[in-house]
Amino acid sequence: MDFDVIVIGSGFGGAVTACRLAEKNYRVLVLERGRRWDKTTYPRKATDAWTWNVARPEHENGWLDLRVFEHMAVAQGAAVGGGSLIYANISVEAPKKTFDRGWPPEITLDELKPHYDTVATFMNVQCVPDNQWTERMRLMKQGAKGIGEEHRFKKLPLAVTFDPAYDPTTADPANPGAPANVAKSKRFQNAQGVEQGTCVHLGNCDIGCDVDARNTLDRNYLPWAEKHHAEVRALHLVTNIEVTDGGYKVSFDRLEHGTRTPGSHTARLVIVAAGSLGSTELLLRCRDVIGSLPGISRCLGSRWSSNGDFLTPALYPDRAVHPSFGPTITCAIDFLDGSQNGQEFWIEDGGIPNVLAAMLKQEGTGAQRGFMAQTLLMTIHHLLQETEPAKNVMPWFAQGVDAADGQLKLAKNFLTGEWFLDLGWDIKKSKAVMDEIIRMHLRLSAATKGAPIVPPTWTLFNYLITPHALGGCNVGMTADDGVVNHAGEVFGYRNLYVCDGSIIPEALGVNPSRTIAALAERTAKIIGDEAR
Repeated sequence: MDFDVIVIGSGFGGAVTACRLAEKNYRVLVLERGRRWDKTTYPRKATDAWTWNVARPEHENGWLDLRVFEHMAVAQGAAVGGGSLIYANISVEAPKKTFDRGWPPEITLDELKPHYDTVATFMNVQCVPDNQWTERMRLMKQGAKGIGEEHRFKKLPLAVTFDPAYDPTTADPANPGAPANVAKSKRFQNAQGVEQGTCVHLGNCDIGCDVDARNTLDRNYLPWAEKHHAEVRALHLVTNIEVTDGGYKVSFDRLEHGTRTPGSHTARLVIVAAGSLGSTELLLRCRDVIGSLPGISRCLGSRWSSNGDFLTPALYPDRAVHPSFGPTITCAIDFLDGSQNGQEFWIEDGGIPNVLAAMLKQEGTGAQRGFMAQTLLMTIHHLLQETEPAKNVMPWFAQGVDAADGQLKLAKNFLTGEWFLDLGWDIKKSKAVMDEIIRMHLRLSAATKGAPIVPPTWTLFNYLITPHALGGCNVGMTADDGVVNHAGEVFGYRNLYVCDGSIIPEALGVNPSRTIAALAERTAKIIGDEAR
């Protein structure tokens, strides 16, 4: 075997398992479809590499992979570090009652708690210091108090490094990226030996921090894996997994200079960690198109969830909210107890990266975009024309427990004969939680004298967008009710694992990154213990 372990993907599942197995002296290869990024290459101009094109990734392998399906759009990262490069840094545990429904009995909050704690320590998780509250945090707390629910307000733990001595009142929130503000970041070496800087509220979390304050996976788990001799290869798109004597052969295309160069390696263990869409699509192709893994459960592709994501922007003509200043998300108002007509969700403050806000204001819409994207961008463009470029907008955000009844499948383009991933999503069983989230957004806006604008993509079409896709390779007790067992091992395929958000069998209703990482810590420990 060329390697002991091949890990497909470098997000929260792949980075963690690669790191822990490399620590145990496994020969680890990580194959990542996206690029390596840093502050010198992050996309900033309209002409930069913003998008990943699933049809021609050898030519367009940019920052964000936006998949547009009939009733849902899914935003994914494409990078060394996976979704950690585009997420808003929230690192929270799932509620205890989450694990009472749909999970194997081996996985409980008590079982995951030590792994949750390990992730928090390794990623240096912390809350916004009390002397650095953003205007959005104050607005959130005011809104909670205004509806009589102040006790539900809470600061959230973030994978961001803060300097307690930093004073954000000395910065210009209308121009957070000004050189004078950037210069206030303090450089340091983190526990994994990687240089970073402290947060100075630049507001660009989702598009790459210019001072390296975000504790993304390319700052901790991945470099630590490489220090233990793991090999991480960018721009390697995996195309097949097949059984060989003693293990598996993983085939891939190297995406270089506008071409695809085929290659392959073998390993005793394979860990698929390409995300909900990526892992599910790869295994569907292996089972149904190539036929290399024909015995995978018929549950593959089922119980997909958007994690109840919803955003309602509100305009505050007489209040400078400054959504482009400060960490993108910082706090929540927690209704996960089902107190709102039985629906479970929480409300978060949202943010708009300063660079992106300016670009959207300038560009508006483009002729090449689809109808749904056009409709949404027209709304954003209208809002930003009223601001400088977005200071009076509050993006009320939320996540909730939806029905998790989506279905991923392969469909065939009858013109080209090519197979593509499709998502079947029916809003009927999830509409109640979305309606309750919107109702709460409207209440909070009214309590803070804002003018909310429910996106027309929802009011006209019930169309949603999510950055928190879950499910598709769900954990279960047997192949009759899941794709993988409690350890993430694929039923019927020894030493083939799935370890990412695709194995989560339901909506969490909270940001899922730490749960995915904790499950990965647990899987890596199980693999390591079995080897002994």
